[in-house]
Amino acid sequence: MKLAFDNDKYIRIQSEHIRERIAEFGNKLYLELGGKLFDDMHASRVLPGFMPDSKLRMLTQLRDSLEIIIVISAADIERNKVRQDLGITYDEDVLRLREEFMKRGFMVSSVVITHYSGQRSADAYRLRLERQGIKVYYHYTIDGYPHNVELIASEDGFGRNDYVETSRPLVVVTAPGPGSGKMAVCLSQLYNEHARGREAGYAKFETFPVWSLPLKHPVNVAYEAATADIQDVNMIDPFHLEAYGKTAVNYNRDIEIYPVLDALFTSIYGESPYKSPTDMGVNMVGFCISDDAVCCEASKQEIVRRYFQALCRMADGAVNDAEIQKLALLQKQVGINTAYRKTVVAARERKEQSGGNQPFVHAAAIELEDGRIITAGSSDLLGSSAALLINVMKELAGIDHSVKLIPQYMIEPIQKTKIEYLHGHNPRLHTDEVLVALSVLAQSDENCRKALATLPLLKGCQVHSTVMLRDVDLRTFAKLGIDLTSDPAKK
Repeated sequence: MKLAFDNDKYIRIQSEHIRERIAEFGNKLYLELGGKLFDDMHASRVLPGFMPDSKLRMLTQLRDSLEIIIVISAADIERNKVRQDLGITYDEDVLRLREEFMKRGFMVSSVVITHYSGQRSADAYRLRLERQGIKVYYHYTIDGYPHNVELIASEDGFGRNDYVETSRPLVVVTAPGPGSGKMAVCLSQLYNEHARGREAGYAKFETFPVWSLPLKHPVNVAYEAATADIQDVNMIDPFHLEAYGKTAVNYNRDIEIYPVLDALFTSIYGESPYKSPTDMGVNMVGFCISDDAVCCEASKQEIVRRYFQALCRMADGAVNDAEIQKLALLQKQVGINTAYRKTVVAARERKEQSGGNQPFVHAAAIELEDGRIITAGSSDLLGSSAALLINVMKELAGIDHSVKLIPQYMIEPIQKTKIEYLHGHNPRLHTDEVLVALSVLAQSDENCRKALATLPLLKGCQVHSTVMLRDVDLRTFAKLGIDLTSDPAKK
């Protein structure tokens, strides 16, 4: 795909901006890190050229002067909260994050368990971590948080929390997911640093919304689409506008909480270092966009993808009408509908040509970088996704579409194993099974070798399926870097 974001510039100016913020606060800054650190696929989709681990690469520039605190809520430990994208619980993800950080040479100084009120599961988790040599601290629930400022900024509020020992100028505070209490940990540390006669500051590092882009810019609208399930809303920052006479974009939760933060800062320091919630951020993403038109196009595609994803979750009973309605509205705001995604139209047309509403007739379409669209329908031997993969590999490799890459005599024994021995119900080959078969045949077949060599060219391509795919096909497309949508229809 055409690149539209200068990743090297981003890493350079973002790290410089954080260094400047550290210096503003007496060489001690608590940096709340929002969003995903290792695998920010949303950012890489709407900002083509943004690497999924860009934030981690940026922090590598500051590695020798930073340490990391990982935060987890006792409530999330208690209910075994799961990261849906990884399928693991938050408590396991803390260990995963710690290991990933340390493998890259970062110092992970401790884990903070927030919202603690004597939960036995939290006590057991703390013991588990301490047996591995990990420092663990408790931060307690505070009645009336965050609005009871008088209690919060007192010995009975933040003063009750364990003081987290840190030694480096930059302390990055991260967590497995939202609602873990990262901001409260930062503010608690500011209170307790001040009580010990030490100067320290706070800043927030989140990629979206991009404060320097217009409110209705597709990149910012795509952020609203990504958070439609929690009903985040982008807004003009009224505090920034009043203080500076300049327009900046933030989102409802930060704007709503700012007066409380302002009061907390004033209570701790005597005055607030920030005049607006936008001031608290250190986000330089907007200054690294090199092709606005490409980012707009990518963001519109993302909005449609989010809409289809929500429809499929609704088909599984896991989404409410408000999310669907909001995503439909966001499409209208940027002047598009589902037909904007060319593969949607092509896949549905192919299905109609192949038998329309017959229950076992499905189709899929892929759009290549140069705009070519390839389609495929299901058959007795292959599912539509597997057939599409073969068709597009033939197209890219210059192989005539009449050539059978995988002979029927090879497919039938695989189908027999799936049904008779593995007790499956669907005899058609999935995408991974097709790739394995091609890999075996490639040892003696030049066409199969040429077909497999085209797989890297599929990264960033767009696919639509007229049926919801099995996990195995979803994983294959994800590993190939293909952006997928599906109609909310089950096989």
